[in-house]
Parts: sequence; structure tokens; C-alpha cells
Amino acid sequence: MSNPSLLILPGDGIGPEVMAQVRRIIDWYGDKRGMRFDVSEDLVGGCAYDKHGTPLHDDTMAKAQEVDAVLLGAVGGPKYDKLDFSVKPERGLLRLRKEMDLYANLRPAQCFDALADFSSLKKDVVAGLDIMIIRELTSGVYFGEPRGIVKEGNERVGINTQRYTESEIARVARSAFEMARKRGNKVCSMEKANVMESGILWRDVVQEIHDAEYPDVELSHMYADAGAMQLTRWPKQFDVIVTDNLFGDLLSDLAAMLTGSLGMLPSASLGAPMANGRPKALYEPVHGSAPDIAGQNKANPIACVLSFAMALRYSFDAGDEADRLEKAVEKVLADGVRTADLLGEEGVTPVSTSEMGDAILAALDAGL
Repeated sequence: MSNPSLLILPGDGIGPEVMAQVRRIIDWYGDKRGMRFDVSEDLVGGCAYDKHGTPLHDDTMAKAQEVDAVLLGAVGGPKYDKLDFSVKPERGLLRLRKEMDLYANLRPAQCFDALADFSSLKKDVVAGLDIMIIRELTSGVYFGEPRGIVKEGNERVGINTQRYTESEIARVARSAFEMARKRGNKVCSMEKANVMESGILWRDVVQEIHDAEYPDVELSHMYADAGAMQLTRWPKQFDVIVTDNLFGDLLSDLAAMLTGSLGMLPSASLGAPMANGRPKALYEPVHGSAPDIAGQNKANPIACVLSFAMALRYSFDAGDEADRLEKAVEKVLADGVRTADLLGEEGVTPVSTSEMGDAILAALDAGL
């Protein structure tokens, strides 16, 4: 049998630096655990625009459709701020999500014990936090038509359309219920059914799917603005949150900061199963390209490393190996190893990106 295939898209800014540490860990799994991957690499975002005049070349898109999983670093930077909207680096990422039909975005918000003091909330509120936010990723206001900027009379009008079909809601609801069954068996669905017809449909469809297929899972509904408030009041009341594209974008970033650093948080974007049974999949850290520290070997690679752990879990049915990698990260943090974004104590010298990679690899070796 051939090895599972990975397409790596390091992207812009700190993307190549953090992805280099993931490549070391991928090699470790091949050498020490006998898990070998066929790895290819290509361009996305600003670097793709620099070479091809587009943030995602058609050939790269074709490769992404063929592999078992895509690992992405980060895209964008001030260099590209004045580009036309159609060729901004972020359009490459949106194209990947749309054309691969990656409708379920998984954003875990987990607070490691060693980092509980880094949250802006009190330690007892966030210690032990473990939430999964599932955001619908291929529809809603980011993709709805009509859209654009038009002239009405003497002024310009910006138009974006919030649009959802029953089937789009149903499939992401099923993803949430399936995830809950593997966790705390609770789902909270968030929308704005009090003021939006799309929210009314969202609530109705989620309830119908629950009643017909997942009556064993505890389901609650909450308006998205109330959900934001509750996430900052007592986040540990939640297990799995499912919501639409726009609210998911906002709520997942809010939940991310409960943990103390965007540099710690991975994500997975999953679609329908391919012929081999694996889902279409894109894995990426939540953080951006951080151009202010790019090329300085300062970036925290943990979010990208944990994104690979999610790939092991959800694309390659290697949950035990994902646990191994996550425990190695947890040990490194418990030992006090910190990149600059995780410093809270005076007198502690931060480690570099590559030194954090060294520490994770050493922890993996120690766990054998």
C-alpha cells in the first residue's frame, strides 16, 4: 500500500518557519513510529501571487484535491494590502475551502494547565477548558449572492447576503453531533433566530436532525451574542458549539483568546469522505502570518504542530499518535519551555522557533 499523502503549503510570514518544525515531526514519525507520508510542497497566498500572479495556482488546487490532507501555514501580509480584493492572499485560502467543499471547521479551544495564568480571565474560569467550536465554512454571508459595492443615488452601498440551505445546515449539524458523541455528548447551537430568517431555519434544521438522528445528545440553542457573553462568563459550560460561518469566525477567535495565545491553537477544516474513506481535509494554525516577526526564528510553532496532531486524528485514524504528540507538547509547556508569546515571568529567556521544535522532539523521544 502507498503511504498517505500530504500537501504542505507553508504560505507567508512565519508560515515557513513554523511549518519547518512540523516537517521535522513528520520525519520523526517516519523514523521512530514507522508512519511514513508522501509529502509534497507548494505555494499559497502572497508568495503564490509573487510567482504566478494569483494567490492559488490551478495546479496547486488540483494537487489539494488529490492528496489525503493539506497542511497550511499562514497567508497574507502588509506587502499585499493594496492588491485588488480578487487576488489578495486570503482568496487562495477561501478557494481551497470552497472548492474542496470543506464545510466543517473544527476549532478546539483547550487551555493547558501550564498556561492557565496567560488567559485574560481568572484561572479558575479557564483551567481545564476544552471546547470544540464547529463552524460552517462554505456558505453563509461570506459566499452568498448578491454581493458587492454598488451605487445608489449619490452614495455607495455594500451588499453581502446571508444564505443557507437546509442541506448545508444539516451536514454541519451532523458533524457537531458526531463530535459530541466522542466528547461530552453536549451540543449548543448558536444563531440569531430572533432577528434573522436564516437563524430561524438554522435552529429548526438543527433541532430536526437532533430529534431524528441524535436524540441521545444533549442539545441547547443560544443566540450568538448571548453565546459570546457566556463564553467569557463561564466557558466550561460548553462542550461542542455549532454555528454559522460569520458567527463562527467571531466566536472561535473569542474562544481562542480564552486560552492565552493564538500561537497555541490549531484547526481542521473537513469535507465529505473521499473514495478511500478519508475526509477532504485542510489543517492550519489559527494565528496569522505575523509579518512583524517573520524570518526572526521567534514564532511559536505549537499551533502548527497541533494542527498536524489533528491530521493524525481525523485524516489518518491515528488517535493514539495524536495523543502522543499532544502529550509531548503538554510536557514541554509543563517544563517551562516558552517562546516569546508565552512569557509571563521576568527573567525567563524565550526559546526560538527551532528550539521549541527541539524540545517537542525530545519529549517525543522520551515518551517512547
